[in-house]
Amino acid sequence: MRVVRSQWSGVSKSIGCFALSATLFAFCFSAHAQQPKKISRIGYLARRDVPTAATPDASVEALRQGLRDLGYIEGKNILIEPRYAEGMENRLLTLAAELVRLEVDVIVSPTLPGIRAAKQATKTIPIVMVTQTDPVSNGLIDSLARPGGNITGLARLTRELSGKRLELFKEAVPQISHVGILSDANASSSSFKEYETVARALKIQLQSLEVRGPDPDFDTAFQTAAKGRVNALITSSAVLLVSYPKRIADLAKKNRLPSMYERSDYVEAGGLMSYAASDVEAFRRAAVYVDKILKGAKPADLPVEQPTKFEFIINLKTAKQIGLTIPPNVLARADRVIR
Repeated sequence: MRVVRSQWSGVSKSIGCFALSATLFAFCFSAHAQQPKKISRIGYLARRDVPTAATPDASVEALRQGLRDLGYIEGKNILIEPRYAEGMENRLLTLAAELVRLEVDVIVSPTLPGIRAAKQATKTIPIVMVTQTDPVSNGLIDSLARPGGNITGLARLTRELSGKRLELFKEAVPQISHVGILSDANASSSSFKEYETVARALKIQLQSLEVRGPDPDFDTAFQTAAKGRVNALITSSAVLLVSYPKRIADLAKKNRLPSMYERSDYVEAGGLMSYAASDVEAFRRAAVYVDKILKGAKPADLPVEQPTKFEFIINLKTAKQIGLTIPPNVLARADRVIR
């Protein structure tokens, strides 16, 4: 009988140990499952005004959509911390330092001043840029293939498209002969010069129309255009101007000036046409960079992308308002027509 008792005793102890182990495992697994997942924080730094219902920030919305497409849900596994300098460049460094104190995981910036401010504020937090300038010549990165440091992202080739933009403008509005280039007085030289070679070939006279921040005087710029007999307008993508797409588009319509823009949001706000890299595509690609960095990739090893998709957009409602007929062959070439 002792042997029988002993066998059952051993079995009983084994079952007890197994049951205890299973209970402990279940408890530990449950406790682990209940641990909150890390919510990644993405800083977004821009020079423009704070968005409103009338003037939304299409760039940050495209970034949000790109992150959603990759499985991120705002408030659940990611938070976006937007900071806007409201046109005051000297605020960017303060806002960048604020994002660093928040210990964000990545900083995204769509402007050269914002990227520079973020670079000055941190050497460790990854920065994803969406820049319209050459990031190598501006000293942001070592090379497109191997950026080095903590910055990577996209370079949008805005300046390289200037000649093609003017050619399309002349095809769409053959009568243009004197084109005003609306730009930031502190950053106008490059945008103006890039149009000069093609303008000479097309026998178009250019006139610089400069405004200064923080509160640009667009009315005076358009008065200058009228006095100089400007009969068409190109608006540069200077950071100072990007907060005022509707105001600029409305003034162009009021003065019955055909207008070409370096960003599509101006056309959506009532401008006549634009030719540029796709804004939505650029910021959705920026979301891909954010995703890779959150998963452990180093910015120094992520090559900078250049756009492959460009959009020619025409607003026919605006054409009608200023009494302009767009040739059918030009309309056929448009990627998008707003009717």
